[in-house]
Amino acid sequence: MPGPGLWRQVELLGGTTGRADAAHFVRDKFGHAGLTAQPAELVAPPRVVECPLQLEARVADLRADATGEFLVAEVQVLRVHAAESITVPGTDYVEPAAWSPLVYNFRHYFGLGPELGHSSRSRTPRTA
Repeated sequence: MPGPGLWRQVELLGGTTGRADAAHFVRDKFGHAGLTAQPAELVAPPRVVECPLQLEARVADLRADATGEFLVAEVQVLRVHAAESITVPGTDYVEPAAWSPLVYNFRHYFGLGPELGHSSRSRTPRTA
């Protein structure tokens, strides 16, 4: 899962495909975007070193959207990798104040703003 600092790389990849019979074919998508591949532990596709939060998952269901224009993938997450820099010390929880995902909002890229509140259902330990 990329952070806001990777929006340019994500945009570079957006117009490419790994299918040799399709337009905008790029064999080495990692090299094209200046990213580094890292072997996954449970799935074939590699992880991205530059992403501090990485999910290994397998497709549980694949279907067309209501218009038939896109595919919707439902996945089962098998393993989560989180850099120490974004976890609560001494736990396996992601520190929400330390991690900001890249958000694609109406064809524009954003990161998160400041925390607005804390849900009573959250199990993440409070650090401050």
